[in-house]
Order: sequence, then C-alpha cells, then structure tokens
Amino acid sequence: MQHRIVVLGAGYTGATAAGRLARRLHREDVALTLVNAEPDFVERIRMHQLASGQDLAPRPLGEMFAGTGVALKQGRVTALDVDRRTVTVAALGTDGTGEPRDEELEYDTLVYALGSGWNDQGVPGTAEHAYEIAGRPGALRLRERLAGLAAGEPVVVVGGGLTGVEAATEIAEARPDLDVALAARGGLGDWLSARGARHLRKVFDRLGITAHEHTAVTTVEADRVTTAAGTALPAAVTVWTTGFAVHPIARATTLDVTGTGRIVVDRTMRSVSHPEVYAIGDAALVMGPADNPLRMSCATGIPTAWQAADSIAARLTGGKLPDVPLRYFNQCVSLGRRDGLIQYVTADDRAVRAALTGRFAALYKELVCKGAAWGAAHPIVLPARRRRVLREAVVPEGSPVGAAA
Repeated sequence: MQHRIVVLGAGYTGATAAGRLARRLHREDVALTLVNAEPDFVERIRMHQLASGQDLAPRPLGEMFAGTGVALKQGRVTALDVDRRTVTVAALGTDGTGEPRDEELEYDTLVYALGSGWNDQGVPGTAEHAYEIAGRPGALRLRERLAGLAAGEPVVVVGGGLTGVEAATEIAEARPDLDVALAARGGLGDWLSARGARHLRKVFDRLGITAHEHTAVTTVEADRVTTAAGTALPAAVTVWTTGFAVHPIARATTLDVTGTGRIVVDRTMRSVSHPEVYAIGDAALVMGPADNPLRMSCATGIPTAWQAADSIAARLTGGKLPDVPLRYFNQCVSLGRRDGLIQYVTADDRAVRAALTGRFAALYKELVCKGAAWGAAHPIVLPARRRRVLREAVVPEGSPVGAAA
C-alpha cells in the first residue's frame, strides 16, 4: 500500500516540498497530493510589482508538476482533523457546474504549508478601507484602484518593514504623479546598517516619498488615516503592510500551536504534538540561531521546505536525517525596478556594516526572485536518487534528530 503524503498549499514552500519529495521517493511507494486554492503558482514576493501595474508571467501548477507523479487538487482547505488524519477540501466539482464540493483526503504524512495572509492588527477601519498585497487577489484589487487615481492624489503605505518599503518605492516609481507617503512605527530603515539606512533615505528623497517616522496609525477611513498623535494623513488609498497572520485552520485543531496560530515544530519541521504532521514556512514556529524564532519570509520558508522534505524522506526510507543549520545571510530589498539594497546580516538576522546598494543590488534582488520561482517551477529538474520506502520506517540509531536550525 502506498504511503499517502498530502501537501497543503503550493506557494514557495509547499511547491518546493512537494517537488523535493517527488525527487527523493519512489513513485510506486508514495501517493503525493498537492492541494492549492488557485490553479497557478503565485510569486508572492512580487505582489508589489503586480499592484503597481506590472504583469507577471503565469505559472500554471499543472505544467510545473507535469510528469512528476504529484497529483494536484485545486480547492480551498476548509477543515483539518489531525486525530483522524483527514483534510476537507472545497474542490471544484466535476459535474460541469463549477460549484465547489467538499472532498475528504486521508493522509499518512501531512505537510502544512498554508502560509499567511495580511494582518489588520485589529485597527478600526482597516478591513473596510485598506488595501493589502499579501496575495494575488489583494494585489489585483490595489492595482485597479491605483490605476483609477488622478495625479496628485495621496497614497499612504502603513508599515515600515520590508513589504512596506518595497510597496512604497514601487508605487512611487511607477506613478511619480502620486503623493506617496509611508507611516512607520519606528525610524525609517531602523533595522538596517547605517549605510543601508542612508541609502534608503536617499531613495525616498529621489522618489519623493514622505516618511512619517515613529508614527502609529490608529484608525483608517476612506480618505484618511489617523495617527496615535491625533494627526490626520490624507489617503485616497491606504496600503496596509504591518505584518502577516497565519491561516486560521491550524488553531482549530488539536495541534500544538502558539498564541498566534503558528504550529510548534522540532528541528526537522515535525509537529511536537503530532509526529505525522510537518509545518513549513510562515505557518511554523521555527527556531533559529540562539533559539530565536525565524521571521516570516521566503528566505525562511524555502529552507524549511527542504528540511521537511528531506526529513520525511529519511524517516520513510531509513536514511540519515538532515543536518543543515537554518540561518540568514542577507536581506534583499527592491526599491523600484532600478534600485535595491542588499543588507548583509548575522546568522540570527542582525544587520552588519556591509551592504550593497543601487543598480547592482536591484539586479541581485531580481536574480533572487527569479531563482526562488525557478526552483519552485522546476521541482525535479535535477537528478536525484529515489529511495524505496520501508514497510516500517524508523529513524536509524544515531541519526541527529535535533539537526536543523
């Protein structure tokens, strides 16, 4: 009987994990199913580009996984029962109506990669009036709204992190006729080195972006945002980028999760409460160097996908568990299409003095984006030895169970 592996979510992490498992395991031994709500792979790290009016090449999942042995199931995950080992999916019907119908999938091993969406932080008016770029639907909605703005109208990006900085610079470069501002709780680029922060301010000045530093937004209305100091900032469009919230499905299960709903995993990405469940990417609480949680990002997600896939394959085939530390090397920030910032960091993500800036940094960031998409879109292009699944897979004695982060 085949070992049933179900992967939930086909973003960077889910697609990478499914493809890596297909390379590692014999097709005769496993039934690999990849579940995703959309038919295409979405380059989430380019949503600010999509929102600003650029077109992204479609990447149909059917083409990506053709001939890999991975079965695709398009549908939205509506329930997860980790005690019965079942997933309920609202999949498109086959009766010609296109109406979704519930299907129940059983699994022996589950890879949870449902990721995260935008987080309105409970700020009044945000859900009703703000725009987000955490996914394709939100980016397209913002794109349409920006296209309808007249010259001189104000756009306020709320959030001074990587997403906010990239959104503000992309919009300002694409629409220099708009009045773009960014509201940040801290100082502009205060996570960067001195060199990196100087360059960011230089780009903001060049693009005409107003930075409202040490500014907390407490209310969002249709035509303005209000700060904690009581100041009203005009905003024909408010773009909300203050962080992410994980998919709520895990919190409704008996999985051990954090207060924010992230699944607690060990160093092989396996749930500490349910060993047949692995969580990767934004959905997982992953500990890095000095036992600090790794941030939600593509830079975190893809290595966790490698770790989970290799750990699953090792446990099923009696191989050696991976021993690759999870760490950071740099933060790659696009500042429009012609400028960028590569901030080098310590293993635990603290900025060091070294940073690349300007056109070369923009090209570097573009290569990173293309590389991440290429890796997900070509899951088994590289040769690999497929191993047979043991009838009763056990971790061999002496394997480093606590091996990864």
